[in-house]
Amino acid sequence: MKIAIPTESGNLCAHFGHCEKFAIYEIGNDKIIKEEFVSPPPHEPGSHSAFLRELGCTAIIAGGMGSRAQQLFVQNNIEVERSGFNFKDKIFGELSHNNYIEMIYFKFFKTVNS
Repeated sequence: MKIAIPTESGNLCAHFGHCEKFAIYEIGNDKIIKEEFVSPPPHEPGSHSAFLRELGCTAIIAGGMGSRAQQLFVQNNIEVERSGFNFKDKIFGELSHNNYIEMIYFKFFKTVNS
């Protein structure tokens, strides 16, 4: 599974279409096995969902997203989870960045898709 998170200055971007980079997390054996940051194409309706589909993403965690954008992601077989978390190296005290992403994976995707 690959999870995309739109970021701006290292934080979850409030509007995914205006993000500076997508953080892409590949999950295998219930752990993050790869992390990369990729620049998105220019924002046009459907451009980001198609781009992430081509990268093999199966889920996106976004701060906010309109209903049309959500439909485009679903049409591209990308599950949408809207969340308001902050995207920082130390988020909940001692919880590391990777542990947090894994927690999100378990909370939103593992139980649903198992």
